[in-house]
Amino acid sequence: MDAKTNGGTSQLDGLQWPADALTRIPYWVYQSPDIYALEQQRVYEGPLWNFLCLECEVAKPGDYRTTFVGTMPVVVARDFDDEIYAFENRCAHRGALIALDGGGNARDFTCVYHAWNYDLKGNLKGVAFEDGVGGKGGMPKSFCRADHGPRKLRIAIYCGLVFGSLSDDVPPIEEYLGDEIARRIARVLHKPLVVIGRFTQDLRNNWKLYFENVKDTYHASLLHTFFTTFKINRLSQRGGLAIDGSGGNHASYAYIDPTVTGGDYAQAGIRSENEDLTLRDKSLVEFKDEFGDSGSLQILTVFPGFVLQQIQNALAVRQVLPKALSKTALNWTYIGFADDTPELRRMRLRQGNLAGPAGYVSMEDGAVGGFVQRGITAAGDEQAVVEMGGAGTANEGTRATEASVRGFWKAYRTHMGI
Repeated sequence: MDAKTNGGTSQLDGLQWPADALTRIPYWVYQSPDIYALEQQRVYEGPLWNFLCLECEVAKPGDYRTTFVGTMPVVVARDFDDEIYAFENRCAHRGALIALDGGGNARDFTCVYHAWNYDLKGNLKGVAFEDGVGGKGGMPKSFCRADHGPRKLRIAIYCGLVFGSLSDDVPPIEEYLGDEIARRIARVLHKPLVVIGRFTQDLRNNWKLYFENVKDTYHASLLHTFFTTFKINRLSQRGGLAIDGSGGNHASYAYIDPTVTGGDYAQAGIRSENEDLTLRDKSLVEFKDEFGDSGSLQILTVFPGFVLQQIQNALAVRQVLPKALSKTALNWTYIGFADDTPELRRMRLRQGNLAGPAGYVSMEDGAVGGFVQRGITAAGDEQAVVEMGGAGTANEGTRATEASVRGFWKAYRTHMGI
């Protein structure tokens, strides 16, 4: 299925992208099974880096984690040469999963179906009864193990993040991220990490709706009552937005300022400010300036599905994965640093309750994508309006803009060819 260009609009089997390329988003892009199938080929298997896991999750030889690149299951393992490898989690024989659990430590992998054996690099090392039994059966003499195996991924590691790609044309990871996004990752992930919690959230919407939401700096203090009421995130706070040249990677950031008043929110009657709400435990919104720049909030994304979160002192990485046309898995991994004091670790765990499926801040994010998916059911020929802050995708000194959402669509259209 090839994209075609005609009179300034792009066509894909009769589907037309609006002429206002980045400020009008056609709703069919969240609804088309053909688009969903094409994304696997052009986005996830294309020339880009997919987040796989944290380096600390495969710290020792034999450690492995199972994950996904789009819908493709993947094994990430550290071999006994101390290098990290990744390969498709699919036996070359009949296609069964090679590794069945979420991770652990192993010397090799053996498929439970017919006992084909693989090393930690994903190479086929053994076939049960390869020479047959009693001189009968077995594989043909021409069979060569080296010719059979799951697909291998290229690996890139940056600040403890492990990325993988099926493409030989993907640029180096630092170039892919862009200078400012790379710097903002390094700002947070600047020393050895530890995992302090993980879970998966089931979202009833297309994956792009959630990834747009994370890039949408405009909604955060309007949708999230806790953010606004307790002055964690208001558009009137000092902050801004960084977007790389591709448009696909971004970071929004803010600096805590308890002196900021309701002002614009109160005048506009915005429901997210609620003076009737109080906190019995003020430690939930305490802030320790551990990065030395007074930055209390940073939400960063890397196309197509990675999120790095700093909300106060709650740190997490999120992995956005498509599971069906209207179903998304959101994998959360809460992190701290290996040298955290007991007090700081407790602060991180307590503030972890701000985000997630039942979080005081972001519970709404898990629902609003479903509201959109349901709202556009009969509107496949209609379009979303994405004009806050104009039509560009450049850095801005405000978060009252949809520039990074437009950046997402800039990168998406480039990779999809539509």
